[in-house]
Amino acid sequence: MKEKIQVIPSGIPLVDLTWGGFYRGGTYFLFGPKKSGKTILALQFVKQSVKQREKCLYFTSVRPKDLMINAAAIHFDLQECMNQNSVVVVRVTPTKNIDVAKDPDSYLAEYLRDIKKVADQYNPNKIIFDELTSFIAFKDLNLLNDAFSEAMEPVEDSGITSLFVLGEPATPAAQQITNSLLNFSTGYISLQKETDFISKEEPGKMEIYPNVGHIEGKFAADYFIESYEGIKIEYFPLSSNDRIAPDIQRKEYVRLSDLKITEKSYNPINVYSIDDFKLILNNQIAYFKSTGEVFTLVSVKLDEKALQNNLLTLNQLQNSIRLSVDKKDKICALQNKVLVLFTKEEKEISNFIAQIIKNLPSIAPNYLSSITQFISVFTSMVNQDINSADEMFDQLFAANFNEKG
Repeated sequence: MKEKIQVIPSGIPLVDLTWGGFYRGGTYFLFGPKKSGKTILALQFVKQSVKQREKCLYFTSVRPKDLMINAAAIHFDLQECMNQNSVVVVRVTPTKNIDVAKDPDSYLAEYLRDIKKVADQYNPNKIIFDELTSFIAFKDLNLLNDAFSEAMEPVEDSGITSLFVLGEPATPAAQQITNSLLNFSTGYISLQKETDFISKEEPGKMEIYPNVGHIEGKFAADYFIESYEGIKIEYFPLSSNDRIAPDIQRKEYVRLSDLKITEKSYNPINVYSIDDFKLILNNQIAYFKSTGEVFTLVSVKLDEKALQNNLLTLNQLQNSIRLSVDKKDKICALQNKVLVLFTKEEKEISNFIAQIIKNLPSIAPNYLSSITQFISVFTSMVNQDINSADEMFDQLFAANFNEKG
C-alpha cells in the first residue's frame, strides 16, 4: 500500500471542523467577491502553517506592506515570519500588458509554469497564490489545463499543499475557466456576501465542496470577520437543548400537541441522499486509486416478510444501523437496503452486525430469532477493477443473498 496522505489543520474554521483540515499535497481553491475576506482567510492558512513550523510561499499582486497590514488585523506578525524565512512573499506583476502580447495565452502559461520554478527555489510546504484571477484569462482552455497541470503535478507530488485565491466568476467565459480549473482541485471554498461589510449581525455564507477525498461531504456555515481573530463561523450541529422545548420544564405532564416547538430540519450528519452518497463513494474510489487506501461498502437488506409481519420497518433498520456505526461512516437507504460506507480497512463487519442486533427495537430472544431470518448482509471491498459508484451498486443488485424461505 502507498504511504497514507495526511490531513493537516488548515486554519480555515469550517474546513477544520468538518473535514479535519486539508490533505497534504492537495490543491484547493478559494472563491469570493471583493471584500469578502479571501485574503484574511488565506493568511489564516499561513498563520496555521507557521504554527506547524512549515514554510509558506505566498504569491501576491499587492505590496508586501499591505499584506502585513492585513496580517496584523488577525494578530499575525508577517514581518517577523518573513525575517525568519518561514514565510516567503513573492510579488507577481499584474498582467496589465496582456492585450498587447503577441500570444496572450502563451504569455499567461509562462506565469503558471513559474509557480513550479519558484517552488523549486524555496522548497516550501505550502503555496498560496493571492490572487490568480488575472493570470488564468486563457482563450484556449486546453492550453490552460496543460499549463496548470504541468505546474501543479510535480508540486503535488512533492507533498506541497496549495491554496489558490480567485475572484467570483463574473462572465460565462470566466465561469468556464473556473470549471476547467476545478477539475484539478482536491476541494474548494466559496465565500458569498449580501452586504458591503461582513459582521456577526450581517454574516456572509461560507461553503466547502470536496472533489477528491473529503468523503465527509459538502458543508455550509455563516461567517463573519472579528478584529484580531479573523474569520469565524457559526456552525452548530443540533444540540440536546434544541430538542427540548422550554415549556417542558413545568412540574406537570404536558401534551406534546400543547408545546410550542420551533421546527428545525434535522438529518443525522452521517445519513445521506442517494445522490450525495454516490458523490461521496466516487470521491472515495478516486482516493483509493491515488493512495491505495481500501474501503468497504456494506449492504443490509430487509426482506419484505419483515414488513408484512410487522416485525421491522426500513426506517427502524436504518436507525439501528445509525446507532451501530461511527459518525465518520456514511449511510444511505436504497429501496429495501441500507448501505454503509466504511472508510477504514480494519472495520470488523462481525462486530458491526452484532451492534445492529443489539440496537434493534427489541432484544427479546423470540423477536431476535424471528427478525434475523429476514435481514441479510452483503459486503463489497473496493479493488482496482472498480471505477465508479454505479459499478459497486451493480454488485449489490447482482449479488445472491443466502435467504431462508
